[in-house]
Amino acid sequence: MSEGQTFAPDADRLEAIARATIAKLPAEFAAHIGDVVLRIEDFADDETLAEMGIENPFELTGLYTGRPIGEKSVDLSGALPDMIHLYRRAILDEWVETGVSIEALVAHVVIHEIGHHFGLSDADMHALEEMAVD
Repeated sequence: MSEGQTFAPDADRLEAIARATIAKLPAEFAAHIGDVVLRIEDFADDETLAEMGIENPFELTGLYTGRPIGEKSVDLSGALPDMIHLYRRAILDEWVETGVSIEALVAHVVIHEIGHHFGLSDADMHALEEMAVD
């Protein structure tokens, strides 16, 4: 599937793109994201949207849930695993609106969410994205 793709990719395709993006990250990042769970859902649930103050579910393409690496502690054993949520329908809507390739768009969302895992600044996230996107 290429940039000229015209049909909506399914959840498996988005996950494959996300995993390919993660595989391209520098080793120092990859070593710390092996335990992060990747979830593909059509939309964020109502509770998540309410917590974030978002009314339109198409406005949220991804979300990191968990504690950034610098905030980890042995006191948190038993906590839910860190997760990156990708919201397929919102991503597809942005894909159609922007004309950006689905690969580049998914990579952007994944790297932004990984950036939250590491507590990175927006500038650091952009630099990481440049490394991982062809």
